[in-house]
Amino acid sequence: MRLPIAICGAIMLSAVAAQAQDFQPQNPECIAPAAPGGGFDLTCRLTSRVLNETGLVGPSIRTTNMPGGIGAVAYNNIQAQRASDPNVIVAVSTGSWVNLAQGKFGRFSESDVRWLGAIGADYGVLAVRKDSRFKTLGEVVEALKKDPTSVKVGAGGTVGSQDWMKPALVLKAAGVDPRKMRYLAYEGGGEAIGALIGGHIDLFPGDASEVRGQLEAGEVRLLATFSEKRLPGAFAQVPTAKEQGYDVQWPIVRGFYVPPKASDASYTYWTGVLSKLNADPRWQKARTEQGLFEFDMVGQPFDAFARKRTADFRALAAEVGLAK
Repeated sequence: MRLPIAICGAIMLSAVAAQAQDFQPQNPECIAPAAPGGGFDLTCRLTSRVLNETGLVGPSIRTTNMPGGIGAVAYNNIQAQRASDPNVIVAVSTGSWVNLAQGKFGRFSESDVRWLGAIGADYGVLAVRKDSRFKTLGEVVEALKKDPTSVKVGAGGTVGSQDWMKPALVLKAAGVDPRKMRYLAYEGGGEAIGALIGGHIDLFPGDASEVRGQLEAGEVRLLATFSEKRLPGAFAQVPTAKEQGYDVQWPIVRGFYVPPKASDASYTYWTGVLSKLNADPRWQKARTEQGLFEFDMVGQPFDAFARKRTADFRALAAEVGLAK
């Protein structure tokens, strides 16, 4: 006798849940696909630390840096060598989807991993060193209008990356061809911040969490945040780009993916871990202290979100003249 479809589905879900309860990672690892000091590194190290402190993952989870192509090397490594590894999670951000949309991860697309979940959001900022000649976003735009090559802009990622996109959208709004911008690519935000403080670049279009320490230490100044409203705390006195006449917003989602062939049991395990983490007051405190903001989305909703954002960025790349 055949069971009704609804009952069959319930049995299958119960089986997966039971397998997830039995699954325990062995030597779990978080891969940060960039050099130490940037947003990927922060995502892994902060998450790993709190998971270890709270005991939400049985064995201690370690962080491994795997720089290259702002995520491309790690993405390809997972496909080639660890496609079914249930013990690894990989940090991801909005920038990863920007690069995927432009084909910068080789032949792989957003359909080649399992999107796990988000643990917070960040926002883009435009930073200058403390003694910079630029005092406002308007002054930067005027200088770039006069000569787009006169201002050295540098950040993690190449032309077309999310850090490039932030000033590019400002220039586009001001009627300047963003492809004429003088842009220097670094391997991660940490290197770019060092270049800014060292005087090698004039502008750093980075993320709020990346620059918070240098802002509080007085090493950098912020000309704008790319958020809808002013950010709280250390950023409260920084005007948004929108306030200054340039309606450019760039929220940065931070989260994780797992290998494409990771088992349903391991996927359910890790989504459960992230859901518990996001609900834990100890995590919420640690997240806020690092300048991250709440963005709780786990499992299938996050998977759908990642795919849609990547499709949106394909359209945006075409709009600024960077179509694949």
